[in-house]
Amino acid sequence: MHIVVCIKQVPDSAQIRIHPVTNTIMRQGVPAIINPYDLFSLEEALRIKDATGARVTVLTMGPPMAEAALRKALSFGADSAVLLTDRKFAGSDTLATSYALTSAIRKLEEEEPVSIVFCGKQTVDGDTAQVGPGICTRMGLQQLTYITKIEDVDQKTNQITVQRRSEGGVQVLKTTMPCMITMLEGTNTIRFGTMDDMFRAARTPLKVWSKDDCVDDENKVGLKGSPTVVSKVFVPKPRAERAKFIEVDGGDPVALAAAAVDTVFTVQPKLAADLLGAAAAGH
Repeated sequence: MHIVVCIKQVPDSAQIRIHPVTNTIMRQGVPAIINPYDLFSLEEALRIKDATGARVTVLTMGPPMAEAALRKALSFGADSAVLLTDRKFAGSDTLATSYALTSAIRKLEEEEPVSIVFCGKQTVDGDTAQVGPGICTRMGLQQLTYITKIEDVDQKTNQITVQRRSEGGVQVLKTTMPCMITMLEGTNTIRFGTMDDMFRAARTPLKVWSKDDCVDDENKVGLKGSPTVVSKVFVPKPRAERAKFIEVDGGDPVALAAAAVDTVFTVQPKLAADLLGAAAAGH
């Protein structure tokens, strides 16, 4: 079994600042990390490797500095890594990124069929959650998103059973592979790398592919292949309103709650109209 985990190197969102004049993201001096959502998928792939002996390949698209993210993933236990890097990829939106990553996975499949593609649920910089489903659609894979647990991977029947969180509870899904999985945050904790894996990560040669190595249509990557336009980035203005304290001294809890709701409805008449209208309609 061959598993591909798509990861992305992102700036640490806790330290990102917006330039006050140009309204652009200031990346200088901001450390780069593996997208935290990707680590939940990487750990799940490694657990399948532990149980089945599968081979895990990590794949990323980015500048040459993204090599550090791949080597970090190798230190956790991944077997091999592919860096997709080319100036032609610069400016790719989710549509172009999913095309480039799909092209790279198809090239990997020339060596060994891929049973599972793992992606992070979303990234902390773009926050779109579109790349994983985009890869899934382009490759015609079974799509398993918001997964909280992988119950079973049966290589004999080529089937996988997972738990998926939904609005009404938890769904247990069983489907055939190949499939694409995005793990929900908090479902596991990335392991510490062993000393052997750390040494291996430092000396393992990476596969470095350019546009010419795997992409058939250069008009589908980079700015040419990206219809998304970010017109403005800005920091929301902080609200000056303070929380209002309602002091009570005994009294009927129901009457106090009703008085608090009346106070909220007084300052939020639209909210009151919407809620009362929905209640009247039976929603």
